[in-house]
Amino acid sequence: MSTKTKKAPKTRRAPTKSKSAARAEGAAKTERARKAALAEIQDRPDGKPAAATAAKTKGGKAPKSPRAPKVQKEAKSKRVSALDAAAQVIAASDKPMRAKEMIAEMEAKGLWKSPGGKTPEATLYAAIIREIAVKGDKARFKKHDRGVFVAGKAA
Repeated sequence: MSTKTKKAPKTRRAPTKSKSAARAEGAAKTERARKAALAEIQDRPDGKPAAATAAKTKGGKAPKSPRAPKVQKEAKSKRVSALDAAAQVIAASDKPMRAKEMIAEMEAKGLWKSPGGKTPEATLYAAIIREIAVKGDKARFKKHDRGVFVAGKAA
C-alpha cells in the first residue's frame, strides 16, 4: 500500500492575458472608477463626502465632534549628549585633549555622566570622528594628533 496521496486531476484554466493587456485593463477600471467618483461629487449639493451625509440621513451614528486641543506639558530640559558636553569642555580648554580626558572633565563638571557603558571614551571618540567627517571645517572639533582633539572653528 502506498503512502502517497492521489493528486487532484488538473483542470483547464482560461488562457492568461499578457502583462501589458492586464495592465491596460486595470488602468481602464481605475479611470472608470475615478470618473464615477468625480461625477458623484459634482452631483452633491453641499460638496461633503457621501459617508457623512449618509450617516445623518439614515439615522446611523452622528459624525464625531472635534476633539479639544491637548494641553501642552512643560518642556523638560533635555539631557546634554556626550558630544555636546565634550564640545563645551574642549571649547573651555586651552590644551588638546583625548576622549578619556574629556569624559573625566565632563563628569567632574557635572555636564554628562555615563549611563553605565563600559567604554564611553570609545563612543565619544567615534562620535567626534564622525562629526569631523560629516561637517568638515564646520565641526566643533579638530584633530590635533592621533587620538587628540582641539576645539574647531564652530565651537
